[in-house]
Amino acid sequence: MSRRSAAIQKTSRNAEPDISLQDVLNGVEDELLVIDSEYRIKFANLAILRRFRKKSESLIGKTCYEVLYNRDQPCALPLWDCPLEKVLTNGKMMTVVHPANINGVATHLKITAYPLRDDCGNIKAIVELRRNVTAEKELENHILGRRHELLALSRVSAALSGLWDLDAILRVALDNLLKIMNGTIGGILLFDEQTQTLFYRVHQGLSARYVEGMRLRLGEGVAGKVAQSGKSILLEDISIEPRAANPDLISTEGLKAFISVPLRAKDKVLGVINVASKLPRQFTENDMHLLNSIGDQLGVAIEQAGLYERLRKARERYQKLARQTLTSHEEERKRLARELHDETSQALSGIELQLQALMDTIEMSGKKDLAFVAKLKKVQSLAIEVHGEISRLIADLRPALLDTLGLVPAIRQYAESNLRPLGVNVSVESKGVEMRLTPEVEVGLFRWAQGAIGNIVQHSKAKNARIILKCKNSELLIEIIDDGVGFDVSKITDIEESGRGRGVFSMKERIGLLGGTCGIESKPGHGTIVRGRVPISWSAGNEENKSTRSR
Repeated sequence: MSRRSAAIQKTSRNAEPDISLQDVLNGVEDELLVIDSEYRIKFANLAILRRFRKKSESLIGKTCYEVLYNRDQPCALPLWDCPLEKVLTNGKMMTVVHPANINGVATHLKITAYPLRDDCGNIKAIVELRRNVTAEKELENHILGRRHELLALSRVSAALSGLWDLDAILRVALDNLLKIMNGTIGGILLFDEQTQTLFYRVHQGLSARYVEGMRLRLGEGVAGKVAQSGKSILLEDISIEPRAANPDLISTEGLKAFISVPLRAKDKVLGVINVASKLPRQFTENDMHLLNSIGDQLGVAIEQAGLYERLRKARERYQKLARQTLTSHEEERKRLARELHDETSQALSGIELQLQALMDTIEMSGKKDLAFVAKLKKVQSLAIEVHGEISRLIADLRPALLDTLGLVPAIRQYAESNLRPLGVNVSVESKGVEMRLTPEVEVGLFRWAQGAIGNIVQHSKAKNARIILKCKNSELLIEIIDDGVGFDVSKITDIEESGRGRGVFSMKERIGLLGGTCGIESKPGHGTIVRGRVPISWSAGNEENKSTRSR
């Protein structure tokens, strides 16, 4: 290498900056300290010097608790547990997040402390890295708050799921929202459209005197203003609130912190939720937002409960009207059957007897008008045939056995008379149905069985049919089983114009009017099972018989 090249290389090496560890650590944004086992500061980077060093004053050699916290002894509970002490004790790195006050602003500091060891492995100092994590903490708190809110809404939603009774909905909702808010005082007021007032429907932690005294008009008191405006109100202390209604009652209850939010459904206020505490400033804006979300959910549940209640009442009216209509039909059937039996059937029997007497007279007179006798026999045969049809019609209108012997014999007779002529083998089994049922149940089940047997006659092409009636625990189960061609039940979704499906839905409707249920199992080529299940009550005559036997 030439002298010139060597001189240039030497000059270049001399031009490189002399970078020290102090310079590197001063460029770190986080605050960094090195502290010995006596809590004295051995090193401090520029970030911490800017915050704590006064003019012309060094931090080196001073204790950390004096510089950082203006204390005369090491940090301890209840301020916070000193991380240096723990690192010196267990020799392991640790991280803590502490609340702090920096220039009058509440912050959070993340402090990471880890040991520095000498060649023998002994701890000679502690490195403490301090970072302002206020933004991260606020974001974490926001995420946790949102998670808490979603979990709370999920809990309320799960609790309300499947409930249709208004009082049950309100009680469950109040219990859950008070648990969520760690409260014991609250209530739900509903708006009475007839009186135009709010009243407590459910409550917890409130006296009866307070609840009875808080019947508010729209705009009256805190809850009345919330119901009128649809906007929530958060009060640090309702006992000093000039807008509050019945201040004496509020004072007696000892209520302080107070939240009132509306129950809304489709922009209509249905009521108000009140949550209170006996401590002032107990609730936050986040609590109010959470309660608002619950209020909106509960408002929808209340509206649905109201719709369900109206639907239930409409269904009850329909069922009552349908039962009255069916009863009228049965009475009319009974009247027609009686008139056909007493008049038409008797008249036909008379005609048959008169024709037979006329033929006997001709034979006894010795006159042999064979053509005339043949005509008489033909007329007699027609009369007998019509009489048979009238008897069948009477049986269809109102089987005599249903009135005299009851449900099982009537079903057995109807099944045998309709299925055996078609070559269908019929068996009827009964268990626990020895006593008479109420007329309404017997007629309804007989008509239901008529429909099922009629379907076997018209569609099944069955060879065997089995009818089972069982009574257990105040419930009657009736099954009608055939081994016919079967059908796809899923395709019967409505009554078609051709009439297909009318029998199935008619059977279900009739069982439903008795408070029961009806089900059909069938597959093409695998026969059909029709099941009806109804709650039953014995007739008054049976109750008297049982009472007589018990004496």
